[in-house]
Amino acid sequence: MNLSEYKGVYVYAQQVDNKIDGVALELLGKARDLAKDLDTDVTAVLIGSDVKGLVKKLAQYGADKVILVDDPALKEYRTEPYTHALSSVIEAFKPEIVLVGATAIGRDLGPLVSARVQTGLTADCTQLDIGDFPLTPQAGREQKPNQLLMTRPAFGGNTIATIACPDNRPQMATVRPGVMQKIEKRVDAEAELIVFDPGFTPNDKYVEILDVVKSLSNTVDIMDANILVSGGRGIGGPENFYILEELAKAIGGEVSCSRAVVDAGWKPKDLQVGQTGKTVRPNVYFAVGISGAIQHVAGMEESDIIFAINKDESAPIFDVADYGIVGDYKQIVPALAKSLENLAAVEA
Repeated sequence: MNLSEYKGVYVYAQQVDNKIDGVALELLGKARDLAKDLDTDVTAVLIGSDVKGLVKKLAQYGADKVILVDDPALKEYRTEPYTHALSSVIEAFKPEIVLVGATAIGRDLGPLVSARVQTGLTADCTQLDIGDFPLTPQAGREQKPNQLLMTRPAFGGNTIATIACPDNRPQMATVRPGVMQKIEKRVDAEAELIVFDPGFTPNDKYVEILDVVKSLSNTVDIMDANILVSGGRGIGGPENFYILEELAKAIGGEVSCSRAVVDAGWKPKDLQVGQTGKTVRPNVYFAVGISGAIQHVAGMEESDIIFAINKDESAPIFDVADYGIVGDYKQIVPALAKSLENLAAVEA
């Protein structure tokens, strides 16, 4: 493999029902940082049916070029035609880096594409950088520059691994939603449009979609919340979460939780914050009864303001908190909720 033939940072611009997924815009923002370090450009790969109207938005959020694969066979996501489309783009254009969102679709598509183009893939990344690999010089081993350093939790989130793919191209990674940040929208930005047709010949791997049933959920996506009141094992049991719910209601927030709460069966995984849950960036984050293990902190440390309430004054959560209260949350949280309700009533 001639690695010098591979140039550019590519982002799979996932769309569903003609709407760009937020993680694709986040990845375009990160792709611009990587491309700057490599002195190259950013290309979005847009796959679907009648999706040309989305090209402008991709340009506004960082794409220098957009490769459009538009075909009726791509109307709904199906593994085989989408794998064929993205792997064909890679084989034809030879990108150096390919980023895919670690969504349900991305986790299906990414590994299959990497296998088809015979390269590696690092899944569920939380950090991406350009640097030398190995990270520190080793006797008898060449240290290669300008590698994509892909960082992700390993062993159930108990350690952090930095992985590279120095001998194959492209370097591929799936990245968790909410980890990277979108750039500020560039209203007048334009992108070069490249229409690419890999050809689609249905085979026995093409499934037939008989019906699409959209599920309705009462669970709010905590990644969209501006205020989160998050509970940990220190809450004591599921019956006590009503205390956190009252605070959330008083300040217009949502309730979330730590992994320990989900493991205990107190709350659904959709509400979990942390390395093995969701990465959130609310304006205000209340950590109640949460010790502050590194796995949890990694999912919320980018919050604008962090309040910690814990009876253990040496809890690690106080190291990352902007404000901390040591004491019994059963006394503190209701009093805080009452004060905020009274304040809101006065302002009204």
